[in-house]
Amino acid sequence: MRNETFNLIGWLLFIVSALGFMVSALKSGDPWALAGAVVFLVACLVFLVPFFRRDPPP
Repeated sequence: MRNETFNLIGWLLFIVSALGFMVSALKSGDPWALAGAVVFLVACLVFLVPFFRRDPPP
């Protein structure tokens, strides 16, 4: 497997983890945990941008 594939799988697992944290925070009613989980999810999505964005040719 290529390194990019491993990186992508890792980021997808981080997203699953963030979603799990969000569910846990919602069930417990903890707004700070929910805010942290949302920020974590957004950060994971930002790191995924280079995988799906095509750079213009030089």
